[in-house]
Amino acid sequence: REDFTMKNRITVKRKTTETSIEVVIEKGELKPDYRKYIKTPLPFLNHMIEHIAWRASLNISIDMDFDEFELCHLVCEDVGMTLGKAVGEYININSPSGYGFATGLIDEACADAAISFEDRAQLTFQKSINYCENVEGMPSEELITFLEGFAQGARCTLFIDLKSGQNGHHIWEAVFRGVGIALGQALSFDSSREGLTSGVAGKVEYEVSAE
Repeated sequence: REDFTMKNRITVKRKTTETSIEVVIEKGELKPDYRKYIKTPLPFLNHMIEHIAWRASLNISIDMDFDEFELCHLVCEDVGMTLGKAVGEYININSPSGYGFATGLIDEACADAAISFEDRAQLTFQKSINYCENVEGMPSEELITFLEGFAQGARCTLFIDLKSGQNGHHIWEAVFRGVGIALGQALSFDSSREGLTSGVAGKVEYEVSAE
């Protein structure tokens, strides 16, 4: 791209009275020790974010501190929103393709994922099977909380269709594999679409005034 310099490294800091989070993302070749930079108090959430990093070729660094309580809900929601914000900023600055879709598979588990960055925050999670309420020491519903937070922070539309699975670990791994692959597509460049946006409406711009 003539006269265009990509900004591959994005840092977002988010602070509330409950948590302080710093997320750094860097698109490109994964560092050999990439997983050690994903640090939340929830090992299974770290493992799921690891799948996003691996499938999207996205180095992700997460550091967080708590004012008082290390609550599972706070971790999932706040980390999801901050990571989503970092990815959304990458999209806004670099203008890659902005959309992607994929199928995540592992053994008996299968999930489809599609993502589109158009300044519209929405998670749709549908399933054809029932999954266990808890997996690897955390509530399954909080993994959905993480995905909801990601969609809100990134201002993206994220659609997930969980098609099959029996083992709880496999089910969520299939979901996050699909999300990671779809995100990798959204962050990639297609020379035939240079200068185009994910949707035909183009880049959304707001003008706000107050008196």
